[in-house]
Amino acid sequence: MQSYDWSALPEERLNPLVSRKMIHGESMTVARLSLKAGAVVPTHSHVNEQISMIESGAVRFVIGGRELLVRGGETVQIPPGVPHSVVAEEDSVAVDIFSPVREDWRRGDDAYLRG
Repeated sequence: MQSYDWSALPEERLNPLVSRKMIHGESMTVARLSLKAGAVVPTHSHVNEQISMIESGAVRFVIGGRELLVRGGETVQIPPGVPHSVVAEEDSVAVDIFSPVREDWRRGDDAYLRG
């Protein structure tokens, strides 16, 4: 068992509008992302199932061609392999859970988020 404090974890600045903190377990990754209004996560897909819980703000997802506005307190599930993108409509905080572990994030092989 291990305990974590989000405020004590290192924050990784991915670009001027997006930063994240991550925890990698044996079979999942949990990330807390801060997105400034106007932040864009371009269309991408991955082998991981994703659950995205919006803590605050409002984020517009396009998932498999379907647009969905998700606000603070709401959650969305993205199946593995489905193309999706995100635009932060407001300053937002999201907690994303991925299974299996995001090995690409562990390696830093996530150029779509950087820049």
